[in-house]
Amino acid sequence: MENSEMFSSSTVQHTWHDFLDRMRQPSAAEFVKAIKSFIVSFSNNSPDPEKDSAAVQQFFAKMEAAFRAHPLWSGCSEEELESAGEGLEKYVMTKLFPRVFASFPDDVKIDELLTEKIALVQQFIRPENLDIKPPFQNESSWLLAQKELQKINMYKAPREKLACILNCCKVITNLLHNAAVTANEDTPGADEFLPVLIYVTIKANPPQLHLNLQYIQRYRRESRLVSETAYYFTNILSAVSFISNIDAQALSMDENEFERNMDSAQAILSGLTTDFQTTTNTVDNTSSSKPPMEEFQQTFPSNSDSTKQSQTPLDSSASKSSRQEDPPSKDQSSMTKNMSISDLEEKGATMILKGDHSIDNVFQEFPYVFASVGDLTLRDVENLLNNYKQLVFNTDQSSHSDMVISESKSPHEDADASPQEEERNEDLVSPKEDSEDKEQQEHSAAPLTKEPQNDVQ
Repeated sequence: MENSEMFSSSTVQHTWHDFLDRMRQPSAAEFVKAIKSFIVSFSNNSPDPEKDSAAVQQFFAKMEAAFRAHPLWSGCSEEELESAGEGLEKYVMTKLFPRVFASFPDDVKIDELLTEKIALVQQFIRPENLDIKPPFQNESSWLLAQKELQKINMYKAPREKLACILNCCKVITNLLHNAAVTANEDTPGADEFLPVLIYVTIKANPPQLHLNLQYIQRYRRESRLVSETAYYFTNILSAVSFISNIDAQALSMDENEFERNMDSAQAILSGLTTDFQTTTNTVDNTSSSKPPMEEFQQTFPSNSDSTKQSQTPLDSSASKSSRQEDPPSKDQSSMTKNMSISDLEEKGATMILKGDHSIDNVFQEFPYVFASVGDLTLRDVENLLNNYKQLVFNTDQSSHSDMVISESKSPHEDADASPQEEERNEDLVSPKEDSEDKEQQEHSAAPLTKEPQNDVQ
């Protein structure tokens, strides 16, 4: 299976459900027992990076070999066997995540230092400092790559964390290719790609980056960290190594200027922290002097006010029937049609991952559409003001301003269920336990003829 296909949403969804379905077969009882036994015994051992990684990799290899020899996978293709290994990795590492992630003090300390350094450098770094050519400089479009990388902490399985890195890198690659075509430049290679990845990583400053990379290195199945995936993962490791050792020379900057910039960035971050703490204390002191109900009423509108502003999705049957007689207002219909900000960002990333060249027009006309407050600088104020004025004067041409982005799903939309849903669905249940659960469900669904006290007994 090609690496790009391995991380597609449909493949990930099929892989996970296929693994769970097979593990629930009666003939898989021994596998279920072995997996649960390993998780328990591993969790009882004291943390050790090298031993933990070796134990997990060895267990994966042993179980995958057993899968191949078992009748459940008799006559299966290599893709189906790969799916079994992927499902095993996701299940085991999701269960072991609290035990192995950020469990080594040395790793945590390195991660904190890296995050702090990135926070400082991102205050003053510019694309020119990394020798990124002008035709390839497009910070507004790089925001989508940043947001893909920032998703890395949303997932527990090594494969899905790796998918965040892969998507970030593919966004960059496609943007560089589009820029090269537009500017009639040579096809960009590693010399153009790595500096942009470094810049994107600095601007994104994804949470617990070092810890996530260590986690992937130790617990992603070694036999699958190959080809395109290995190339992009090696690049993110190189980017982090560069950032960790960044200095004036690395940024083509005078030593004194670099030190001044670092000192200034430190002052800015310290000031932001102080301002935040002061604001928090002021709010706490003010709110403490008000009765709780008064504070609540001032913070949130009353039910009648909120009803005027928006329509709640959960209504009583009576209110539903009364509204069926009246057609929805223009404001209500627009609320159901308009995408949220997060939806807009997801679909923009999907367009770039697919190599859709129409996204270039979006960036030209709406350069700040994917930007957040922390992405903006003082130099953006003038452009933002001009864009705002254009928007005001062109309200009568709203149809021209509407960006229609394809309704294809985001890279992760099907890759992972919500944390709550995943917690409900990820447990392996042996056939005996499954039959007992069904009996309990049937019993609970039947009409209650006994007193509650008897049911408890």
